[in-house]
Amino acid sequence: MAEEREILGKYTAQDLDIFLAQACRIHDTGEKIDFLSKQFLGINYRENTLAGDREKEELFLINFREVDCLTFIESIAALSLSQTFAEFKSMLKTVRYQSGIIAFEKRNHFFTDWAVHNADFFHDITFLIGKSEVVVTEKFMNAKSDETPLIPGIQPFKRRLVYLPTMKVDAHVLKKMRTGDYIGIYSQENGLDVSHVGIFIRGKDSFFLRHASSSEAYRKVVDEDFGTYIYSKPGIIVLRDKRVAEDETKDFFHNVSEPKSLP
Repeated sequence: MAEEREILGKYTAQDLDIFLAQACRIHDTGEKIDFLSKQFLGINYRENTLAGDREKEELFLINFREVDCLTFIESIAALSLSQTFAEFKSMLKTVRYQSGIIAFEKRNHFFTDWAVHNADFFHDITFLIGKSEVVVTEKFMNAKSDETPLIPGIQPFKRRLVYLPTMKVDAHVLKKMRTGDYIGIYSQENGLDVSHVGIFIRGKDSFFLRHASSSEAYRKVVDEDFGTYIYSKPGIIVLRDKRVAEDETKDFFHNVSEPKSLP
């Protein structure tokens, strides 16, 4: 059985039960994600917070003292799907690992793994918000240009990716996006789907990316202006909690067909 470790930082399990009880009174899923992720503002950034590789046994780690960009959104997603801290621990295993099996080779190493292995919870809505403006591409995930793996111990695999170029993220697109959408910054690097992830937050008169920033100016969880942040980036991939998608997306995007596969 895999070892488990909890580093709760400034929180206690009781604090988290209180946060979750408060969150459960928020019926709108996006607002719930906003409320929970707001509690993490200011938490320190540290890269590669998870332990485990092809030679070392995977450690199931809950770390609220330090997060990287992926463990930040993993934690928020699992919290938003839970009513108690005990339930959160179980849900985090489900979000982080395929079939909840704690093992390095079963970890969801890539952002788009969420829509593939956790399709019961997350839906890729990139095409639905971008329609004809999206770019459809195919990559050998985890394979460098010389075909060696980016992550040793994980077999490279083929995946179709759909992303919306930044220049196409206009007011019409932003109108379709919801607080709580999970944003991946598309990567042009071989073997990667995204270079960074965060949470879209719709303010009264502006939009933000709430994320665990590796920038030397921050090195913590912050809100940054969404447009400014993505301005120089290639594009975005957008995943949405299925509770939102099922409530409104089926009507909002009525009669939209999926993009055609690559030839």
